[in-house]
Amino acid sequence: MISRRGLLTSGAVAAAVPAAAAGGGTLRIAMTAADIPTTHGIPNNGFEGVRFLGYQPYDALVNWDLRNNPDKPANITPGLFTAWHPDETNPLKWSFTVRQGVKFHDGTDFNADAVIWNLRRIYDERSPQYDAQASPIVRATVSMIDTFEKLDESTIVLTTKYPFSFLPWVLIRIFIVSPTQWELTGKNWSEFAKKPMGTGPFKILRVVPGQYVEMARNEDYWDKTRIPKVEKLFVYPMPEATTRVAALRSNQVDWIEVPAPDSIPSLKSAGYNVLLWSYPHTYPYVLNTLDDSPFHDVRVRRAINYALDREALCKLINDTAIPAVGLYKPADKYFGAPSEQYKFNPEKAKALLKEAGYGPDRPVKAKIMISTSGSGQMLPIQMNEFVQQNMKAVGIELEFDVVEWGTMLVAIRSDPKSSQSHGVHGVNISLSSVEPSTMFRYYAIDSFSPTNFNWGHFANEEATALLKKAQGTFEETEQTRLLAEAHAIVVDQAAWLFMCHDLNPRAMSKKVQGFQPVQSWFVDLTTITVA
Repeated sequence: MISRRGLLTSGAVAAAVPAAAAGGGTLRIAMTAADIPTTHGIPNNGFEGVRFLGYQPYDALVNWDLRNNPDKPANITPGLFTAWHPDETNPLKWSFTVRQGVKFHDGTDFNADAVIWNLRRIYDERSPQYDAQASPIVRATVSMIDTFEKLDESTIVLTTKYPFSFLPWVLIRIFIVSPTQWELTGKNWSEFAKKPMGTGPFKILRVVPGQYVEMARNEDYWDKTRIPKVEKLFVYPMPEATTRVAALRSNQVDWIEVPAPDSIPSLKSAGYNVLLWSYPHTYPYVLNTLDDSPFHDVRVRRAINYALDREALCKLINDTAIPAVGLYKPADKYFGAPSEQYKFNPEKAKALLKEAGYGPDRPVKAKIMISTSGSGQMLPIQMNEFVQQNMKAVGIELEFDVVEWGTMLVAIRSDPKSSQSHGVHGVNISLSSVEPSTMFRYYAIDSFSPTNFNWGHFANEEATALLKKAQGTFEETEQTRLLAEAHAIVVDQAAWLFMCHDLNPRAMSKKVQGFQPVQSWFVDLTTITVA
């Protein structure tokens, strides 16, 4: 049996993983998650949860385009909203057109009333369906919605708390579930999660806690071009990279997320496909910049950035990542023109630390929260041991607080002084830059946690002003200019320790055909066949 936390031995996998269907109608995927992400339409376990238990059984109000332009960051496309526009006289007011003719998996109609019902689940604490446990997962990003109303059967009107031109981009986070099924499962989200109903291309058939989720093709999916080709889809939590590799080699799964880096050459030589693809990912230390943290001093923040040998770090994980010198890659349109160029320069790091009052008799001491695994976390233990060695060489002594992924996700949404943050000076967490409002959530003064994702309470008035101006304008060229200027400040002020950008490694059997990776955290599984 697979344990609740999914800590498998290779011998245990076979007991829980069904054999592939005759004719190749089943796709079996091993995730990095330590447990099954929540199945009730607000997945936990980060973007890996959204990847497999969000966009497969559910549709969002706005969906990702995961079929076109694989060499560019993924764009958005109509989902359960088919069109949108801001009011010409009031930039706080938006009208959205509701898709018609869509059915939930239980056969009931999706309509404007269902949209309002789902929004009340997230935003209305007085509603019977308010989901106190899951709502913060959405509101941590989609925090700007103020009011919502049904104008008519085909129109929903949303208002925002402030001008926010990127609103359609964040509605990718709001998945729509069946109100009728919630009623039938006792008006209880835990019970709904056992028999969930959405509108997505796959239907959830079975949820086996701690072991797997079984899904089937939705023959009646509203987008006829995206009816899945496989008959069945299984996803399994397998947090250990070596266990995932063993499961793939023994034909217990067809696809694994993040193979152990040292296994990649042998997997390739054995005929498995190993895919690497750039996507909007970064793997930093989010630094606590409050007064009582050593990283309050910008010289220390810059020093830690110059002390890291990023090239060697990427070599450690078999070049499944590339060095990062900002939230964005230098070729990205939002990168800007920062003055600080962070290359491995331990002597410069030492000089900065000396200027800040540190030295051999007074090292910088900091505690960093790291995880054992998780969505986009790559090889956290080994990578952090390498970082620790780099830092010790210049006079920065790192201590690690090792936690599970779920604990870290709670911490990053909490105040750095809260008990959930464990008194650490940094959090080593994989993060995305999937849409244009990302920097506001990470770096604006208005976004201090727990309001949003600026966990370290990085405070720069100029950067905040630029970010607010960018999301208040509806002209794309001006948005890009403002965001690039803000990013340059973030880099120069060393808001984080910028480490690397993951290349999204995954390995799969040659039986898996028809998959095209794109520059996204998410995947389109509807095109795949399994021979």
